[in-house]
Amino acid sequence: MAEITAALVKALREKTDAPMMECKKALTEAQGDPGKAEEILRVRLGNKASKAAERVTAEGVVALHVHHDGKTGAIVELNSETDFVAKNEDFVAFSLELARLIAEHDPPDPDALGRCLTHEGRSVEAVRTALVGKIGENMSIRRFTRVRAEGRLSSYVHGGSRIGVLVDVAGGHDTLGRDLAMHIAASKPKALDRSGVPQALIDTERRVATEKAAESGKPAEIAARMIEGSVQKFLKEVTLLGQVFVKDDKIMIEQLLRQQHARVAGFVLYMVGEGIERKTVDFAAEVAAQAAAAQGQSTGGQA
Repeated sequence: MAEITAALVKALREKTDAPMMECKKALTEAQGDPGKAEEILRVRLGNKASKAAERVTAEGVVALHVHHDGKTGAIVELNSETDFVAKNEDFVAFSLELARLIAEHDPPDPDALGRCLTHEGRSVEAVRTALVGKIGENMSIRRFTRVRAEGRLSSYVHGGSRIGVLVDVAGGHDTLGRDLAMHIAASKPKALDRSGVPQALIDTERRVATEKAAESGKPAEIAARMIEGSVQKFLKEVTLLGQVFVKDDKIMIEQLLRQQHARVAGFVLYMVGEGIERKTVDFAAEVAAQAAAAQGQSTGGQA
């Protein structure tokens, strides 16, 4: 058996990008043969990807790409299991490559995106699987949107790429689009105007307002006005055109656009992990369960 030196481990790591300890284990198993160790790692990376696929990916980044003509852009959410991995350089670079591919190739779904070739000539799915094996965490392409603008696209990312915005603005000065993208990231409107707000949300707000009005004991006529006022207030708060501009609380977005002779044709807002149910872990209980399981195995072995 060949001696497994630090230089041998380093060489295998540089060739495969696998973690140092995985390289050392593979070389030990291969009795120091680098070729066999590489085969072992290739198998293990695939196995890691398979096992990791069962784990929840609620962290990650939002990546954006806007073509130099300002007309075509894309936004994508790439998820990981932990925030630590979301800061990994390879992970971030992969998310940016995804956004570029989506903008250029307009894949209809994640499967089609997985077949697209990166600038390295490898498929997206191959790169994703290799990253899962290298980093040891599951990662998934959760969603993406490609936009073809009526006006000009502006973009903004915030909070370590946890929030991303693409906004299509027709008219106005050069900084208006950027200001609107930043506003959307801060105020998180659910729709451009009332017509885009889901009726279910409006119905929920009306029910809440009705209950509050009933508890107030006001006459029916006054209660009706209270209910309608609450619903209208809600609609202003959740629609872009109805919101107060974050950079000037004396003006609404609708007024700002009118002053600039501009209009918003649409926008896309992504927030990492939005709507994903995160698994909460009780570490004390987990450690206790593992200790109990180990004790049970030990008892079983003595019997």
